[in-house]
Amino acid sequence: MAVSLDQVKTLRARTGAGVMDCRRALEEVRGDLDAAAELLKAKGLAAAAKRATRTASQGVVEAYIHTGNKLGALVEVNCETDFVARTDEFRALARELAMQVAAAAPRYVSKDEVPEETATEQRAALAREAAGASAAEIDRRLDEWFKDVVLLEQPSIRDAGRRVGDMVTDAIARIGENIQVRRFTRFKLGE
Repeated sequence: MAVSLDQVKTLRARTGAGVMDCRRALEEVRGDLDAAAELLKAKGLAAAAKRATRTASQGVVEAYIHTGNKLGALVEVNCETDFVARTDEFRALARELAMQVAAAAPRYVSKDEVPEETATEQRAALAREAAGASAAEIDRRLDEWFKDVVLLEQPSIRDAGRRVGDMVTDAIARIGENIQVRRFTRFKLGE
């Protein structure tokens, strides 16, 4: 099937994928924009998983200071090359992450960083609060707690339908390098 340039442009604007990748995806799904976007997303997730083991030792420390200078955050975001670290897209991601930290006040970067005893104590507290609740209900409540305290599990402050971790994965797929949020700190006047 012949794919029009307008279709390719539309898909590229929507996904951020390369022109040839957009063309191939549209040809594969016979011009269906939604199906092509899903196909590109699936390919991007697979590529991101492959890149996850690669060393990310370059990057930036991004600062965000909220209006009024009473709240701020620093975030270290790493990538594989200094070339990518200097791109506008990478810096925009780092800025978005710094804003997320300032606004949502996470305590940990990922679930792996949550100490086992902290998670166990939280599970026990949730079980006491919801006496008689099923194990599945306790697990659901624990997942909600993780969404509050773990940066990569939090809903994005700009798009509540997306997790911060999904934003990072999407950036990995678009940029083509492993990206890791290494650490952060949040400052609030008086805390």
